[in-house]
Amino acid sequence: MMPADPPSSPWKRGLRRPDAKPAAAKHARGGEATSAPGAPAARRARDEELRLYGFNAVQAVFARRAGAIRKLYLAEDQIPRLQPLLGWCVANRVGYRLVDEGDLRKLAASAHHEGVVADVLRESPRSLAAWLGDLPPGPCCALWLDGVGNPHNLGAILRSAAHFGVAAVLLPKHSPLALSGAAARVAEGGAEAVPFVRLGRDDNAMAQLRGAGFRLAATVVRGGDDLFAADLPQRLVYVLGAEGEGMDAALAGACDLRLSIPGSGAVESLNVAAATAVLLAQWAAR
Repeated sequence: MMPADPPSSPWKRGLRRPDAKPAAAKHARGGEATSAPGAPAARRARDEELRLYGFNAVQAVFARRAGAIRKLYLAEDQIPRLQPLLGWCVANRVGYRLVDEGDLRKLAASAHHEGVVADVLRESPRSLAAWLGDLPPGPCCALWLDGVGNPHNLGAILRSAAHFGVAAVLLPKHSPLALSGAAARVAEGGAEAVPFVRLGRDDNAMAQLRGAGFRLAATVVRGGDDLFAADLPQRLVYVLGAEGEGMDAALAGACDLRLSIPGSGAVESLNVAAATAVLLAQWAAR
């Protein structure tokens, strides 16, 4: 049985039970909805909406862009700490439901839901020109992600980026990388603090960045200058390669700097998320 509504609940009758399986949609890996062939409306919803889970991830959206929240599901024991969000849902006629542990697992496609799941509108990446046009003068660091795809690594990168005040994550023109529920949960709210920026052609993007005073640093496992001895510029873009394959050689060759993180040699290298935290800490301490 579904739990009873809390007092004054804005129970939205149009919401289905989370374990319902309509013919046109099913819950996909990562908690996002997919649609059957011939269901363009469901596909648009999948592209435009994101299923978030985890307390900090949901709270970060509520704090920064509450109007993006479309539906909310929560465990009964989360009512006290989600009171401000629930009050906003009441005032704005956004439906929410109390659901049990099993339903939350299904909605999130994860056991790490922390008692709350929300469907929210995605935020589209900005253009590089628009981002640069709004950028204030002074020190600035951004991350160019060349092939990073693992959602847990992306989430950890976003968490470190938010902690160190990174201005943006730059996505290559044809990169399929997008925020997922898993990445947002690992980011612990950091996904709302760091915007995505969509680049054009690599050479044009590099020219625009250099024109705005940035230097680009390829981060390589070996053969680069020692990160801890390098004179890092005030405006810097770290270019990070894919897990496993590393960075595209042509892209690395076009950068202004090549940097490596020295270590003991007991392991080949840090993974991309751990390396990002080290790189950003060193830039912040320059």
